[in-house]
Amino acid sequence: MKYILENEINIGMNVTDTFSVWEHNLHSELILANFDHKKDFVFIERSFLNTEDRLLLGVETSELSILKRENKKLKNLNRELDAIIDNSYDGIYITDRNGVTLKTNSAIERITNIPKEYYIGKNVNDLMKRGILKNSVTNKVLKYSRTVSVVQKNYSGNETLLTGSPVYDENGEIEKIVTNIRDLSNLNELEAELNKVNQLNDKYKKEIDRLKNKPDQLKGIITKSKQMKMIYDTTERIANIDATVLILGETGVGKDVLANYIFANSSRSKEGEFIKVNCGAIPPDLLESELFGYESGAFTGANRQGKPGMFELANKGILFLDEIGELTLSLQVKLLRVLQEGEIQRVGGVKPSKIDVRIIAATNNNLYKMVEKGEFRNDLYYRLNVIPIEIPPLRERREDIFPLIQLFLNKVNEKYQLSKELDYDLNQFFLSYDWYGNIRELSNLIERLAVTTRDDLINIDDLPSEYRQYNHTTVDSIGSLKEAVEMAEKKIITLAAGKYGNTYEIAQALGTSQPTIVRKLKKYEIDIKNK
Repeated sequence: MKYILENEINIGMNVTDTFSVWEHNLHSELILANFDHKKDFVFIERSFLNTEDRLLLGVETSELSILKRENKKLKNLNRELDAIIDNSYDGIYITDRNGVTLKTNSAIERITNIPKEYYIGKNVNDLMKRGILKNSVTNKVLKYSRTVSVVQKNYSGNETLLTGSPVYDENGEIEKIVTNIRDLSNLNELEAELNKVNQLNDKYKKEIDRLKNKPDQLKGIITKSKQMKMIYDTTERIANIDATVLILGETGVGKDVLANYIFANSSRSKEGEFIKVNCGAIPPDLLESELFGYESGAFTGANRQGKPGMFELANKGILFLDEIGELTLSLQVKLLRVLQEGEIQRVGGVKPSKIDVRIIAATNNNLYKMVEKGEFRNDLYYRLNVIPIEIPPLRERREDIFPLIQLFLNKVNEKYQLSKELDYDLNQFFLSYDWYGNIRELSNLIERLAVTTRDDLINIDDLPSEYRQYNHTTVDSIGSLKEAVEMAEKKIITLAAGKYGNTYEIAQALGTSQPTIVRKLKKYEIDIKNK
C-alpha cells in the first residue's frame, strides 16, 4: 500500500491501465485511485495535481460529476426515507431475518415509553424474555411467510395492533420484516367518548320528547310506560296464536282497547269480526240466547227465523267476553264446552255446530278467589288462564297521564270545535290524583271540564266539587305543591322498589338513571325488597 501526501507528487509508477476514481473527505480533498493491474490504493492530494496529472491518472471530469450527482441523489433519498419513517404516527420496527432489530422510529418511544435506540441490535426473542415484548409478530411472519396481525398490550399496558410484513430478496427468501405498531388506546378512548356522546344524545332526545309531551305510539296506542310497552309487545307476539287470553285489571284501565289491539294485529282481522259482549250488562236469563243464539220457537217472543248468537257472529274472528266473572255457573259449563269441543248449540236446538272463534276474556274480579269460594268453575278458570295479561292501574304508571291528557283534550277540542288548555297546577293535580276509575275517569273528567268551563284556559278551580275537596285536603295536609309532587314521587318509587330487585331495574322501569334512583331511595328511606 503506497500513500503520496502533500509534496510527494512524483508517483513513480506506470498508470497506463484502466482504474476508477472517487472522492474521499480526509481534511483536504483526496482522490483514491484503484489500479486494476496492481491492486494498489493511492491517495493523492488533489491540490497538488495539475490538469496534466489528472489526465495522466485517467480521471474523466464528466464521469466524476455524474457519480457525484448520483451519490447526492442517493443521500437525499435516504434522508427523505429516514424522515418519513421517523415522522410516522405509527411505530415502525424493522428486523433482519434472524429477528435482530435494524431500525425503529420516534413513535415507538411514545407508544412504549422506551427510547428507540434501546431496541437497535437486540433480538426480538431477547426482548420477549425481558418482558419488553409479550408476543413477537416477527416470529409469526417468519413462521408463516406472510403478513400477520396481532392485538396485544405492550410494555406500558396500552393496547396495540401489530402488523408484520415480510420483505423478500431476489431469491424469494425473507430478508427483513417490517412491523407497523398502532396504539389503539386513543382509538378506544375516542370510541368510549363517542358512545358517551350517543348515550347523552339519546337522553336529550328523550327529554325533549318529554318536554314536548310527545307520547310514544304503538300502532295507535299511546303510552310512555315501560310496563305497557312490554304488555303491547307481548300481545303482538301472541296475536296469531289461537290460545285463550285472560285480561285482568281494574275497571277503566283499557282492557277492551288491549283486546281490540290483539284482534287488529292478528290474521283473524282479515277473515272475521271482533265481537264484544259485556257479560255483566245483560241479564243472565237473556245472556245465553245472546251468546249461543236460538232456534225458531225456542221461547215466547222468539224470532220466527231464529237468531244467531255472538259466537256465530264472531266465527273466524274474536269474541271478547268482558266481565267474565259475572257468568252464571250454568253458562260457565256451556262456555267450557265451546273451549273444549269448538262447538255451540243454540237455545232450543238439537244439533251442535262447529265454530272457529278465538276467546279473549276480561275481568276486574279475582277469579282465583272466586274459584276458592265456588263462584267460578276451576276447569273453566284454567281454560281461560292460558295467557294471562294484567294491566296495571293508571296510578302505577303515572308517566302515561300527561300523554293521555293531551290525547283526550285534542279529541274533545276537535269534537266540539274548542281550543281548551290546562294550566300547570291542574296538570300537576292530574299527576298526583290516584284515578280509581283509571283512564275512563280521566277521559270523562277532561271532557266534562272542556264543555262546562267558560274560559279556554282550564284551571284547578274549575274542578268539580268532589275533586276540589280532594285537592284541598291534599294541600292542607302536605303544605305545598312541591311536597305533593314529592309524595307522588315517593309512592311511585316505593311501588317500583317492591316490584324490582335492584336499582338498575328500577331506573330502567321509571325511565331515569341509576344514580338518581340511589339518591331518591336514600332521600325517602326506601328499601328494595329482594325477590
